[in-house]
Amino acid sequence: MLDLAAELTRWLAEGREFAVATVVSVGGSAPRDPGAALAVDRAGTVIGSVSGGCVEGAVYELCQEALESGRSVVERFGYSDEDAFAVGLTCGGVIDVLVVPVGAQAPARPVLAAALALAAGGEP
Repeated sequence: MLDLAAELTRWLAEGREFAVATVVSVGGSAPRDPGAALAVDRAGTVIGSVSGGCVEGAVYELCQEALESGRSVVERFGYSDEDAFAVGLTCGGVIDVLVVPVGAQAPARPVLAAALALAAGGEP
């Protein structure tokens, strides 16, 4: 998620609503490690990646649903070795993705803005 910090800081300053999807757990071989993130704003703009392409579409939809509902969700994506190639997840692993909406009135917005600004500046 740190690679999205500068852009998300800008989105917050512009007052954009968005949802952030973050890989929180990986089982077996997976395309991205925990911490990989993707964000989608209300206009449908996407930054980042959680899988290198194999489940991005489904995660995009989850982000849009989270923006509509205002609720966070954890979703598991994984395929057996037998059908991994058919769906594009050739690694055969499992990833858990946390999707968190950041609405205009979210009480944590100022805290998130401060944390992202520090991260974008290379601070812990």
